[in-house]
Amino acid sequence: MAKDKDPGIKPLNDKELAERLKEEQALQTKLKIQHAVSTIENPARITAQRKLIAQILTEQKERSIKAATAAK
Repeated sequence: MAKDKDPGIKPLNDKELAERLKEEQALQTKLKIQHAVSTIENPARITAQRKLIAQILTEQKERSIKAATAAK
């Protein structure tokens, strides 16, 4: 599902990507706590947040593999 991907991930540099990852993980933790304490308006947002974090981690992994391959 390429249309669901966040277009803002690719143009970020490595430092910005790491910062975005921290922000998104903090938001996911906040959503999980809110959901445990009381109902949240859209519980599917937790799933969407998890997928966004996975996309960021995948992009970081692809970049590290590309950098390692280029260094050879």
